[in-house]
Amino acid sequence: MRPSPPERVAEYRRRGWWRGQTVDALFRAAVFARAGAEALIDAPNRQALVGTAPRRLTFAQVDAQVDAMAQVFAGLGVGRGDVVAIQLPNLVEGVLALLACARMGAILSPVAMAYRGHELRQILPIIEPKLYLTVGDFHGCDHAAMLLDLKGQGATDAAIVRLGAEAPDGAHALDSLLAEAAPAPYATPSDLDAAEALTICWTSGTEAAPKGVPRHHDHWVVNGEGLVEAAGLEAGDTILNPFPLINIAAIGGMVMPWLVCQGRLVQHHPFDLPVFLSQMQDEGVAYTVAPPAVLNMLLQNEALLSATDLSRLRCLGSGSAPLAPWMVKGWQDRHGVTVMNVFGSNEGASLFSTGRAIPDPEQRARFFPRFGVEGLDWGADFPGKIVTRLVDPETGREIVAPGVEGELRIAGAMTFDGYVKAPELTRQAFDDEGFFRTGDLFEIAPEAGGRYYRFVGRRKEIIIRGGLNISPAELDVLIESHPKVREAGCVAYPDERLGERVCAVVALRPGQDLTLDELNTHLRTHDIATYKLPEKLRVIEALPRNPLGKVLRRDLSGVAAS
Repeated sequence: MRPSPPERVAEYRRRGWWRGQTVDALFRAAVFARAGAEALIDAPNRQALVGTAPRRLTFAQVDAQVDAMAQVFAGLGVGRGDVVAIQLPNLVEGVLALLACARMGAILSPVAMAYRGHELRQILPIIEPKLYLTVGDFHGCDHAAMLLDLKGQGATDAAIVRLGAEAPDGAHALDSLLAEAAPAPYATPSDLDAAEALTICWTSGTEAAPKGVPRHHDHWVVNGEGLVEAAGLEAGDTILNPFPLINIAAIGGMVMPWLVCQGRLVQHHPFDLPVFLSQMQDEGVAYTVAPPAVLNMLLQNEALLSATDLSRLRCLGSGSAPLAPWMVKGWQDRHGVTVMNVFGSNEGASLFSTGRAIPDPEQRARFFPRFGVEGLDWGADFPGKIVTRLVDPETGREIVAPGVEGELRIAGAMTFDGYVKAPELTRQAFDDEGFFRTGDLFEIAPEAGGRYYRFVGRRKEIIIRGGLNISPAELDVLIESHPKVREAGCVAYPDERLGERVCAVVALRPGQDLTLDELNTHLRTHDIATYKLPEKLRVIEALPRNPLGKVLRRDLSGVAAS
């Protein structure tokens, strides 16, 4: 699979935005330079997560493990261009699987731990994986057994591999396979091209079904290089990764910068503040990310902060909700830490308010650079690799005046080319000039001579709970299958910790009543991911609609917030 048209690849390589370097070549360079240095570190609670001890691997050990995993994958039928699906907690094995696929020319498709049969029945026929790597019992779900059931139903014919030394009938045990693998280098295809797909990640928009976002090696390498520039990372730095390896936040924001700066990648899962702080101190972390609410709370708890040695910390990434100017200023003035404001998506729509681009911390909390706009120079921060424009979504007219709300549209080296096996969705995702329609509303801020964008809100209707996208349309259909429900419309309501949570607003059939527990019991019968379950229920007489019958979700937001 080659996600980008040949002409785009040729043009971007001519410009130097893409360099034709594979992720495996980038990793091998790190192994050559720092073979004996510690490279990849498990979370300290791995034993509690999956029953085995945490691992600390040098670059040379990672290299050997990647060879062994590639041998295992090949022995189970995985070849160049084939898909390996993984559903894993934040363990070193996820990174090893990504690097093994990069070495083989295979494609990694990671899915969220919370996905269940409902989501997997949609995903598996699209990617047709040759192999599915997962765990056994995790938070009440036996994932290997779930996949074996799906295989029995004909949803996949993938080889099922379970982490550990044992596996149920019909599945393979990863540790046993690795022990039997030949201790020899895996022969990477000599003609492997960086324009070949490396990953297919999954995202949900307003559409009901998950959408596959393919990205190739060139995409990922430039993403890693850009984040190193943005966060000011240096050779050998330690990065603390609290993101599951399922999307651009973890792969582009953590794994790739680790390879570029040839440092240490420390895994964390699930988010646990005391563990997080202890890792920041004990591992000497230079860069990590945290939700705005956590950064607010820490800054207001000097006793907790003073008990943690953060002397190596230089940059914190944050986003998914507006940042408080006092918080960004407080981290900088009192602790010497730059808080970088990040806006992004799996499709590669990315903005970064870095310390170099916007030195004033209070402005950095509120604004984003207008990257790629003619006449504006941002120095070392993504020069030319991100191009943006602001467009009136109704007329298509480009907006150049401050204070006028419009849809942000993005192109450039980080932006994807289209969804997997979804030509109509791909056509709708891009405008006539090839810019990705983000669905997010911004305006040009009048401050600083119009150099900055200010976020206004989302035009798209997705709900983002803890960084995971939830399609309200998908939930609406499932809720309306309840016999008591006449119509339903799901919307977000704000939450300090997760950013947003789901509220189900329903109109019931005559003479009926409904509780949240009753509704969620019904939704669980559809085998959906638990993070999609509504956490609030509001019952109204009828949903507000426009003259064409479309539900006005904006009008439901006030109901949800009550």
